[in-house]
Amino acid sequence: KTLRAALPGHFHLRGLTLKRRVCSRDGTKKYLFGLEDGHTVEAVLMQHPYGFSLCVSTQVGCNIGCSFCASGLLGRVRNLDASEMTLQVLEVMRLEDIRVSNVVVMGTGEPFDNFDETMAFIDIINDACGLAIGARRITVSTAGIVPGIDAFAAYDKQVNLAVSLHAPDDALRSRLMKINDVYPIADVVSAVVRYTEKTNRRATFEYILFDGLNDSNAHADALSDRLRGVHCYVNLIRYNPIPEFGYGQSGEERAVAFHHRLMDRGITATLRRERGGDIDAACGQLRAQGETKKKGGSV
Repeated sequence: KTLRAALPGHFHLRGLTLKRRVCSRDGTKKYLFGLEDGHTVEAVLMQHPYGFSLCVSTQVGCNIGCSFCASGLLGRVRNLDASEMTLQVLEVMRLEDIRVSNVVVMGTGEPFDNFDETMAFIDIINDACGLAIGARRITVSTAGIVPGIDAFAAYDKQVNLAVSLHAPDDALRSRLMKINDVYPIADVVSAVVRYTEKTNRRATFEYILFDGLNDSNAHADALSDRLRGVHCYVNLIRYNPIPEFGYGQSGEERAVAFHHRLMDRGITATLRRERGGDIDAACGQLRAQGETKKKGGSV
């Protein structure tokens, strides 16, 4: 009885409330979870030949404010703590009666803007007494916060790093991502080089292809020149249109040509298959619909 009386002062059993679950034609599932304080976050489940991969959020809203991303429309409301990130994984596994084998920290929010809690979350899901998800099956994506990349390089786990680049030069990247005004491309690439040298791990550069904006052969040449000699590969993503923004999706033929151009110039690249676009679950489309409704948006 003494122990039972002491527990509430030290421990709190939290939970998430499922507010909405939608399924794409390709099998991708998106979940809107309610937090205890009334805010909402989204997670996305994808099935691959190698298992189930879950994309988790690290913040309610996002302050990075990329000009093409729905997640930044709300602005950052607050950080999630490690338990709220872990619960996204646990709840999806419970709801679907599956084991999540891969986690990508690419949902709403900038993980390195919530560094300590994100690292604590990774420790929990990686630990043998936690969810025992292998470090090499966990990927963290950043918009390019240089101090965060350096801190991540010192993190003693073989977790994958992905960096959003989206342009080969500062003028274009600043137009797309205002964070480039603080951390320009040269600084970001230098930080990635330090990361690869320290960890001996290959980094990923994410590159969204916008129709007529950054998808020409000249852009591919400039990008390959920028990344030559860096231990990395480029993940190409055709833009997923969002009504609030005026960007168009690069055509499939142009995207394939861009991919071939990089490969011909010695840069390893992949062209990502779009998943969940019909349910606004694809890259850049997460917005936690319950939150945008509070701001006057539509659901």
